[in-house]
Amino acid sequence: MSKTYAGARLRRLREERGMSQAELARVLAISPSYLNQMEHDSRPLTVPVLLRLTEAFGVDPGFFSARDTTRLVADLREALAGELTDARVSPADLSDLATRLPGVAQVLVDLGRRNQRLAEHLADTRGTDPDQPRSPHEEIRDFFYRRQNYLHDTDLAAEDLAREIAVRPGDVLRVLTTRLADHHGIRLAAEPGERLHHYDEPTRTLHLSTRLRPGQRAFRMATQLALLEYGDELDRQAAEDFQPGTPTHALARIGIANYFAGALILPYTAFHTAAEEARYDIELLTDRHGLGYETVCHRLSTLQRPRLRGVPFSFVRVDRAGNMSKRQSATGFHFSRAGGTCPLWNVYEAFAAPGRIHVQIAEMPDGQRYLWTARAVTRHRGGWGEPGKTFAIGLGCEIRHAHRLVYADGLDLASTSVATPIGMGCRVCERLDCPQRGAPPLGRPLRIDQNTSTFVPYPVTERPV
Repeated sequence: MSKTYAGARLRRLREERGMSQAELARVLAISPSYLNQMEHDSRPLTVPVLLRLTEAFGVDPGFFSARDTTRLVADLREALAGELTDARVSPADLSDLATRLPGVAQVLVDLGRRNQRLAEHLADTRGTDPDQPRSPHEEIRDFFYRRQNYLHDTDLAAEDLAREIAVRPGDVLRVLTTRLADHHGIRLAAEPGERLHHYDEPTRTLHLSTRLRPGQRAFRMATQLALLEYGDELDRQAAEDFQPGTPTHALARIGIANYFAGALILPYTAFHTAAEEARYDIELLTDRHGLGYETVCHRLSTLQRPRLRGVPFSFVRVDRAGNMSKRQSATGFHFSRAGGTCPLWNVYEAFAAPGRIHVQIAEMPDGQRYLWTARAVTRHRGGWGEPGKTFAIGLGCEIRHAHRLVYADGLDLASTSVATPIGMGCRVCERLDCPQRGAPPLGRPLRIDQNTSTFVPYPVTERPV
């Protein structure tokens, strides 16, 4: 069993609670000197200490796991690609920094991204101000990404309301309609136009498009309930990261309201039980609850309640061009913010056979393996000849959790030879011999020889010995 050194996390937990080393040592039934050694990584965290921390502070032992640094290390590799190339730092240095000083590591990542925006601005006279923050939608994706796609207080509040109004499969629309009418005086009306929904506050009317399926109608009704009954809490949570009155704050409120809606129509405890019993069979769960494939996948990715955790999933929604419009993760899985995603990833195979679930064991450059499911879904406006939109929905988990999924049946999870080698995106991918690479790797000079051609599209020079 590997030893766990997590001094920085232990120290951060203590400081967040406003405790001295002596106070925390008393809680953990150890000496202050022993605690000091653990905080400076001179001693590993022991199992008894981890159990006491879990009981005293309600944190999961995974809070101290080295796996938590995977995404931060990947961000560092992207931000410091040039320094890696010049051998000013090593991959081991980045891993050590992310583990021991995660706050400092995040500052370096932010500086690297700012420098990247500055370089893009200088290269393109039509570019935007490099000091301009990222788009509000990118900020909201990071808002949920930092929280590993789980909002504890929101989830509990939604489950309490679901229990109060007796939400159950097959009866969701009726109970939501009753709640809106009895507690808020809101009536429903059909919306024949382009809008999917519209709430008219003066007339207390919620207009829902006739094109919405029952599950989609329920989701928008539940979102409206969140805005009406949970508004102050939406403001508070959004204000944790964003200034009230800004576009990002408004988008965060909507995002949290949507989270509340999903947790209301699929209450945590009941849905967690159903998912475990069905071994995370997505199609079975969609049939049982009368909801869409994407809605069920997204809810599965949020089942991270302490002491009642589901499988930690990464959830993505990708279009045919590789644009990732949704990306939420409860795992260490990471894809680059620049340069697209990996063409060997099975989410792109899903477009070739819509409606069928594709299964892939994928291996990242660091050796971590994941089980991915992917399926293409299409949405239409409803009229003949009108354009629709198609996405691939991906749901993946670390291979150590794969045996809990029905999709792992018949697969050799222990074999590394069956895994497809993928990367974080062509520009930052470490797989220099990949024939599918779509862009030169960052920070590596190309080997250009007019007398030689290679199957690999971007051969690079060897590092000096």
